[in-house]
This record gives sequence, C-alpha cells and structure tokens, in this order.
Amino acid sequence: MSLKNSITTSDYLNFDSTLNKAMKIIKTEKNYKLGFLVVFGINAGLRISDILKLKFEDLENDSISLVESKTNKKRVIRLNDNIKNAYEVLKTRTDERSGYIFTSNQSTVITVQYVNRKLKEMFATKNVAISSHSLRKTFGRQVWANNGESDKALLYLSELFNHSSQAITKRYLGIRQEELDDIYMSL
Repeated sequence: MSLKNSITTSDYLNFDSTLNKAMKIIKTEKNYKLGFLVVFGINAGLRISDILKLKFEDLENDSISLVESKTNKKRVIRLNDNIKNAYEVLKTRTDERSGYIFTSNQSTVITVQYVNRKLKEMFATKNVAISSHSLRKTFGRQVWANNGESDKALLYLSELFNHSSQAITKRYLGIRQEELDDIYMSL
C-alpha cells in the first residue's frame, strides 16, 4: 500500500488495446471472468475492492448503485456499451446468474492479490508496473483524453475519484509528471 502523497507504483494501460485483449480473454480463455473484470474496471473507474463485491444481479439494469468501501460515499455508475457487451459475452461462458461474479473454483471471491498477479501476467512489460489500480488509472486517462485533456475533464475526474483537488487528480494520473518532464524537453 502506498503512502499518501507518495509516488504511486502502478501505471495506466492503453485503453483500446486493453479493451480488445480483455474481450478476447472473455471469449476464448479459461480465465474469462478476469477478462470481464478488466473491461469493467477500465470502464467504471472503481477501486478493486468495490469491483470484487459485484454480483450478477447488479448488472441486470442500466446502472449500478453502491457505497464505495474506502470513502463510504454513494455512487451511481451507468453501464456503458463496453460493459454491457462484455457482460453478454460473459453470460455465454457461464451458467451462473446470481451471487458474486468474481469467484474462484472454490466459489469464494477472488483476492486482490490474485487479481494483481494475473494482471501482471496478462499486461506487464519491462517498463510498465501493473496492478489492479492500473484499471482505475486507465479509466481516468481515457476520460481525460476523450475530453480534450481539459480542466473540465480533471474537474469531473476529481469528483468521480473523490479527490479533494484537481492537482491530486493530475498527480494520480501521472499528468503532472508529464508536464514537468515536458519543461526539460522544451529547453
């Protein structure tokens, strides 16, 4: 666990290639539920602790309501087409329709450590540090890019992430460091 205001240890992923790879995993691999976890994570921006609590019943509507475990704040998330399409594919791979989605062969909810290990196997490269938090950062970077890398996007993201300021959101997403690096490169 990282300390507050320290440099984080997980990177974000390329949204499109991650989405494509995760959809392929859902369709073809034994670990199809993990593929769905990735799709859900990069499209919802939730912490892994909240994702692992999802039940099949939660995804039967156009949105889910939950109380975030870390902040105790209520949040409503609209399910976008990426999540809905991935969920439909997931349902073709399993007969389960109730209970927790992300379970092991022993029918217990998988652990964060297991998710981190599998994500590293699936996405890690030499220069990229991957963890379950990478999914949330990937969501943030995609929202920022889709909104023209604007202050408005940072305002929305700081609210979605429950950050106290846009500066924290910039640092969280690695945007601040990129801006500082650009200063040196512009000389």
